[in-house]
Amino acid sequence: MKYTLGAIALALAAPAAFAQSSVTLYGIVDLDGQYLSGHAKQVLVSSGGQSGSRIGFKGSEDLGSGYFADFVLEGGLNVDTGGSGQGGQLFGRQAFGALRTPFGTASAGRQYSSIYTQTGDFSEFANTSTGATTAVIGGFAGGYEPVRGGSASATTTSTATGSSLNGGPTRVNNSVRYTTPSFSGFKASFLAGAGEVTGGTTGTRLFDYSVRYTGYGLDALLSYVDDKAANGTTVLNSQTKVGITTLSAAYTIAAFKVQAGFLDGKGFWLGGDYKFGQNVVRAQWVENKPGKNVTTLGKTDAFGVGYEYDFSKRTNLYTSLTRFKNDASASGTFTGRIGGSVPTGLTTVSDRSVNEFALGVRHAF
Repeated sequence: MKYTLGAIALALAAPAAFAQSSVTLYGIVDLDGQYLSGHAKQVLVSSGGQSGSRIGFKGSEDLGSGYFADFVLEGGLNVDTGGSGQGGQLFGRQAFGALRTPFGTASAGRQYSSIYTQTGDFSEFANTSTGATTAVIGGFAGGYEPVRGGSASATTTSTATGSSLNGGPTRVNNSVRYTTPSFSGFKASFLAGAGEVTGGTTGTRLFDYSVRYTGYGLDALLSYVDDKAANGTTVLNSQTKVGITTLSAAYTIAAFKVQAGFLDGKGFWLGGDYKFGQNVVRAQWVENKPGKNVTTLGKTDAFGVGYEYDFSKRTNLYTSLTRFKNDASASGTFTGRIGGSVPTGLTTVSDRSVNEFALGVRHAF
């Protein structure tokens, strides 16, 4: 007994030596098959049909008195080819360190912007490559953000837009963020991307403001992203600046959930799902109206239905059937609009729409 009491006394005398820390390896392996029917037919084996495949490390150390040191290093995987996602970056999905305190959390690194959260947390098919996905409108897969405020074409802009320099708008490089504690269900966040352009401290940067409420079955998020990049070569002292306002919400009652989002007045989605036992059925409508500077992409309407069967908490089967109706008002070389990259020849100027069927398996570890 005296040895036990002695150990307790030692622990109380030196709490720092007994701080708890942990490192977790985690990931997702998601593979699906797709059948695409447009002007031509295409069969694909793809990675990340429901969730982007990834591998990551996260850790936390209890510093005492309600303070924690956290980190996340997460890289995307293309499981169908064995390559890395996000253009081959080692930790292209997220890479940041954070200090979590009773007064809020401060973090720095490559971090998700509020646009990623909006199009991921409030969508039936999220920002992935299958289904009536928000990848059509959310800055993914050639979405119109953030080039609407100024052309991203190399013929008119000799330097990269804010999207490239700042890493966004969905993931922001060289960024710092502060997130408040929750106050009666409300939580606010501010993120700033430095841009890191010599002589362009105010000319190239990204600001992200957001507030989220969760309670009584309602989850809602309002955000504004101000993405700015200097362009002093082609047009002297001019700037590319884009503002993106997004509002989304989800309401859950029993086994039903309805959710919707509106992105900058140019795109929206409305969907819902019903869960019974190990089964989930879902449906979603998505519409995108590109900005005036993106003349090669017309309006896209997408409607999809899907089914999911959960074998366990970590493994599920999923399928979806979606119709992407691409508007005929686009000019230039039309590339088509679906959730993922459009295979060459799948659409033409006169035959633009695509039907997509997907069947896949997702495993989280």
